[in-house]
Amino acid sequence: MTHSYKVSNMTCSGCITNVKSRLLIHPDILSAEVNLPDNAVITMQKHISLEELQDIIGADSKYRISENGSDSSHAAMHQNTVSTWFKTYKPLLLIFLFIAGISTISATRSGSFDSMIWMQYFMAGFFITFSFFKFLDLKGFAESYSMYDVLAKKMPAYGFVYPFIELGLGIAYLINFNMQITNIATILIMGFSSIGVIQSVMHKKRIQCACLGAVFNLPMSTVTIIEDLLMVVMALFMLNI
Repeated sequence: MTHSYKVSNMTCSGCITNVKSRLLIHPDILSAEVNLPDNAVITMQKHISLEELQDIIGADSKYRISENGSDSSHAAMHQNTVSTWFKTYKPLLLIFLFIAGISTISATRSGSFDSMIWMQYFMAGFFITFSFFKFLDLKGFAESYSMYDVLAKKMPAYGFVYPFIELGLGIAYLINFNMQITNIATILIMGFSSIGVIQSVMHKKRIQCACLGAVFNLPMSTVTIIEDLLMVVMALFMLNI
């Protein structure tokens, strides 16, 4: 369920960060979109009273939360939820669209659409692009990745190695290197990587997704699961399994 509230006495971006970070600590709050001057759209898995919300952001703090009477309709709340979702995942969606577009151009060079070529170039673009964002802050990625990946939790050094693995897979797809070995490697690596993601989403852990490194603050969600398993499905399809 999603509700809109007014949070008074917010004056700067620091206030937004402060209020949002406090809200997201609560296990029943799935997302929180906070904007100046006093708007907060909160998605929760069960209803949380105003009194409890006030305690979350600080009973003695300067921030005071109240009902937003001008935005109480179901349609308006749904619109806010959709808007928040698209705003959160906009970088990821744009990257997917760009990669899909370039892959489509590459797959239609002969005059007809070749789905196998499309998947090969899509996976090349996916791995190379996502590894690029991880390399922008390798240490930050490794720290975020170790919070949920099964292997990186036990071997933190794996977080530093993983972007190189993604880059290697991307180059392998780009140069058409032994597709059987490349697809099997993708299935094993991405399938194993998805385990930690699925566990985190199932336990509703409020942690940052490291798919785009530490550059974008993307929350861990079912979108991350789809992203990992999509690569597995494509690799399986290319193996004709």
